Amino acid sequence: MGTISLEGLEFFAYHGVYDEEQKIGNKYAIDIIIEADVAEAAQTDRLRDTINYEIIYKITAEVMQRRARLLEHIGYQIIAKIRAAYPNIESVSVGVSKFNPPVGGVCTRAKVVLKG
Repeated sequence: MGTISLEGLEFFAYHGVYDEEQKIGNKYAIDIIIEADVAEAAQTDRLRDTINYEIIYKITAEVMQRRARLLEHIGYQIIAKIRAAYPNIESVSVGVSKFNPPVGGVCTRAKVVLKG
């Protein structure tokens, strides 16, 4: 088993519970951790034998383009699409952070982490 991580992916997107959030947009960060058997890739040195993180980035960017109300929904969609692309992975953990969330006070970011 091995771990493949993409950390600090940044996007400007239009998510949020409030309509105003979906109009003005906000900055988001995504962290992805994938556990998978990478033994074959370690031996063969071939990209086709492992998880291509360029594809993981593209999946994430595609999900971030579609408006959503909840960070949980975004995380779920990313996990579902990664699992569809790579059905043999052991697990996927996705952290979705929203910077400066509207909580009525100072908050650098709100973060939700899902594992599936």
